[in-house]
Amino acid sequence: MIDLAPWLNAPSWCIAFSGGLDSTVLLHLLAEYARNHASPPLRAVHIHHGLQGAADAWPSHCQTVCDDLGIQLQVIHVQVSPGASLEQAARDARYAAFRQTLGPGGILFTGQHRDDQAETLLFRLLRGAGLRGLAAMPGQRALGQGSLVRPLLACSRQQLQDYAEAQGLTWIEDPSNADTQFARNFLRGEVMPRLQQRWPQASQNFARAAQHLGEALGMLDELAQEDLALAGEGAPIAWAGLDSLDLAALRALSPARQRNALQYWLSRRSRLPDTRHWAGWVDLRDAAADAQPVWRLADGQLLRSQGRIWWLSGDWLQHPVGQLDWPVPGLPLLLPGNGSVRLVGAAGLHGLRVAYRQGGEVLEVPGRGRRELKRLLNEQQVPHFLRSRLPLLYHGTRLLAVANLPGLLQADCQLHWQLPTNAQGLS
Repeated sequence: MIDLAPWLNAPSWCIAFSGGLDSTVLLHLLAEYARNHASPPLRAVHIHHGLQGAADAWPSHCQTVCDDLGIQLQVIHVQVSPGASLEQAARDARYAAFRQTLGPGGILFTGQHRDDQAETLLFRLLRGAGLRGLAAMPGQRALGQGSLVRPLLACSRQQLQDYAEAQGLTWIEDPSNADTQFARNFLRGEVMPRLQQRWPQASQNFARAAQHLGEALGMLDELAQEDLALAGEGAPIAWAGLDSLDLAALRALSPARQRNALQYWLSRRSRLPDTRHWAGWVDLRDAAADAQPVWRLADGQLLRSQGRIWWLSGDWLQHPVGQLDWPVPGLPLLLPGNGSVRLVGAAGLHGLRVAYRQGGEVLEVPGRGRRELKRLLNEQQVPHFLRSRLPLLYHGTRLLAVANLPGLLQADCQLHWQLPTNAQGLS
């Protein structure tokens, strides 16, 4: 029913096991394969959302199934954040748990099938999605340190049910699936049956259309990679840990190619904005030269500085304050929310501390005398958003060095800053 050969070299296999029909069939297929072939170690993960009373019995059912098959089961309890869409919030919590449990190079198998693919396409059409959304669910994509794989996308739900009944499998029927107040349930229970009465091949044709759209998206992704290769050139070496693009290179593209390139670039960092929120890109792109515009997205933000746009997320969304004494200058110093620093030189000095800009700082530059730090940072073309979190090394009230800027230090010491994590968002 499925081909597992492409993933035999993975270090581990994991299955998202809800206990429903789809994942039960997939677990059985994987367990059968593992019994008869050399394959990576297989385990199952059950996500317990706690959204309904009936769900409390599901981990026990899943444990029984896994015990019968000789498969290790991990049950993860998650908190679902309240919001406008309970379905989306539950999905976000589920995939966040999957990312955390998946090791480097590991494979997470999920049980979505052809009917799910058709429903996804129709659902996204109704939301006015673009090509990236209409391409629906890919057969494989990156997830955390590994990959998510959907090996059942070519199978219909009826095929899965026929297999389950022939094998004598038991599965959970989620009572919430009958609640048509949820958009997907309404499509599955009310819309798709009517469409299939009139067009019996509707699900198959929707899934095929999604595949065609996926091929078109692949070509646009190739174009985006070419455009981004040009826009990625010229990044300042001192801030190589930050993702940035040359604004002039993006402006040289047509508006459609700008959006295509940014959608590809952002899709690996954040949930993409819907159509109306793309006005934020226009505001960022077209702001006055001396402005400091910000485009806030679901998992981070884009800023403009020194002719480039910069992606900030994770610790970069925090603002470090205060100062820290450096008790042992020979050891690295952790800066809360701002990475860490280490010191080379300054032998024999005690009472060192690290602080941040307050305004009015002056540095004694070898061969140049005393200079205002603000002017020196302008000369070095330091992006404006970096200046408030740039570590400064002091001995008493004397400024000795500015992190990562070799020209801004006393002759006998260098301050090396390991920038904070620019955590990648959901993809």
